[in-house]
Amino acid sequence: MKKVLITGGAGYIGSTVASALLDQGITPVVLDDLSTGRPEFVEGRVFYRGDIADADLLDRVFAEHPDIGATLHCAARIVVPESVAKPLFYYRENVAKTVELLEGLQRNGCTRVVFSSSGSIYAPTPDARVDESCPVAAGSPYARTKQMMELVLQDWTRGEGAEDLRVVALRYFNPVGADPRLRTGLQDLRPTHALGKLIEAHADGVPFTVTGADWATRDGSGIRDYIHVQDVAEAHVAALTRFDEVIKPAAEARYRVINIGTGEGTTVRELIAAFEAAVGAEVEVREADPRPGDVIGCYAAVDTARELLGWTARRTIAEAVADALAWRAKWTAHLASA
Repeated sequence: MKKVLITGGAGYIGSTVASALLDQGITPVVLDDLSTGRPEFVEGRVFYRGDIADADLLDRVFAEHPDIGATLHCAARIVVPESVAKPLFYYRENVAKTVELLEGLQRNGCTRVVFSSSGSIYAPTPDARVDESCPVAAGSPYARTKQMMELVLQDWTRGEGAEDLRVVALRYFNPVGADPRLRTGLQDLRPTHALGKLIEAHADGVPFTVTGADWATRDGSGIRDYIHVQDVAEAHVAALTRFDEVIKPAAEARYRVINIGTGEGTTVRELIAAFEAAVGAEVEVREADPRPGDVIGCYAAVDTARELLGWTARRTIAEAVADALAWRAKWTAHLASA
């Protein structure tokens, strides 16, 4: 596979995957409307600015790059509280436009798709551990858009003229950190996830708020599977390079789900402790009620990824914190000089 189309390739996840592909000698062809992505993240890369639902633009991408071997669909709106406030916006951006994208891919003969799904679609389990067979029950409009798209994609591979269509859905959990080479990272200096909020609170000298302190976990705080974003990127590369091994070209079942996580659960309070160890200082902590759409959380069973992709997460939370802090310093300086 020489080229891969990446939707949302100017965003946090997509740009990190693009870098990982380049490191393996695969050319990423990026399609992004830059509504949240950054132009700096696609400098020197094949880049098309536009909407994933723009049929003419998609046809032009494939006309100019007929050797694209697969599509990695990362483009999505991802902020849970925003999805609660603007559900129709999320369903249009994440679901309706993806349907338009799929029609374009099928029209252009792109039969391999890797979908960036989410571990947030799982229903809570007694021990918070989930494998691919566990029930799904998305708890927010954002998560429901991912759950819906998985159903759409599964049906797509069964429809008329779909004999060659194959989809691998990667349910990844909570990416943190930055590209270890600091090519890209979180473009938002005030992100909504826990590590971002920790860094923000530490930088501003204000308390960090634990949203929800009475969950049924070992310390009352929510539990997550915090995974280094570079590990997530390498999982996507493995899914692309092993695609025909994961789903055989003539396979009867042409849709496959794979969890991408560390295989370990970390509570928010444990994340705080890891952050404090990294910065060598204590963080003042306050408690608050859960935000709209918040859930207790879960962590991944990753046996399938190990068996099918030959992949396991290799980096620690400490490394993720260090890379996140280094990226924030670099990105802050860049924005100040821009």
